[in-house]
Amino acid sequence: MANLSSPDGIVLLAKQPDLTSFASLHSVKKALGTTKVGHTGTLDSFAQGLLVVCTGRLTKLAGCITEFNKSYSAVIKFGEETDTLEYTGKVIQTAPLPTLTTLNEAIKKYTGNILQAPPAFSAIHVNGKRASDLAREGKTVEIPPRPITVFSANLVETKLTDEGLVEYCRIDFSVSKGTYIRCLARDIAKEAGSAGHLVGLYRTQVGNFNIKDAAGYEALSEFTIQSAIDQSKIINTERPDDTELKEEIRNTIKGFDKETSTLCGFTNLTLADEQAEKDYCNGKPIRSALFGFNLHEIPDNTICAVFSKTDFFRGLIEKDNEGRLHHRFVIN
Repeated sequence: MANLSSPDGIVLLAKQPDLTSFASLHSVKKALGTTKVGHTGTLDSFAQGLLVVCTGRLTKLAGCITEFNKSYSAVIKFGEETDTLEYTGKVIQTAPLPTLTTLNEAIKKYTGNILQAPPAFSAIHVNGKRASDLAREGKTVEIPPRPITVFSANLVETKLTDEGLVEYCRIDFSVSKGTYIRCLARDIAKEAGSAGHLVGLYRTQVGNFNIKDAAGYEALSEFTIQSAIDQSKIINTERPDDTELKEEIRNTIKGFDKETSTLCGFTNLTLADEQAEKDYCNGKPIRSALFGFNLHEIPDNTICAVFSKTDFFRGLIEKDNEGRLHHRFVIN
């Protein structure tokens, strides 16, 4: 467990449904006695699952972890599209339910490299304002499509009508950064000749971090079509008792060592000696002599975690796509 007098670490937190990501950080702040925390990718209030939270000086890592690929399980309801693309929104379109065949074909089409139009209700800024704020004001929001990758999309559960049409389905997605699962639900439903929105969303993985290792994981209910439907009918404004969760957070916070760095997908570098450590921490130019290692051997587009001889994390450097090395940040 990390030293709580200096809570620099990474907390894997299982967010409960009906809590905002910001409100979910309350337990981390109280458990560690700090206000310096930052999550690495927001989950909608109705959603549940993995939040990777950086604390103390490691909040500087948050932007890097946000870039990781992610995995989700999503429950889609067909026949209706809402303005927010999830069940709390207003129905703006209805359509027939799809067949299982057309649904499977639509899922295949939305696998691989695609262009995705982000939702109007999102945190993306348009002309200096959040798109969601503009949408709530009744203004038309046009956000250009963005390239994303859906590495896999597996249909794992369906709920059919007596006629054999698909009323609900659950799909497991593995996607690149910046992917909106709400939009995949919208687009898959449309491609299948229907309309759709999310009634449940569960984030299971961020990079190599898994929900099963998160504080509060055991408190999450099994995620199925029926559990998502049931949850969507519950309005819960009370904050749950987090006494046990806070203790779990204190016991599972990860210090940023080489093992955690490898989980993050970084390449580990060790500074050669104390003088090299001083030079690095003073922001001097990055050169091979600091590490006793030929930095030209590092592939382009690589992020490296820098450690002292005593394995203390000192910061990140990046080799860009033109082979240039530069500091991401330094921890003194």
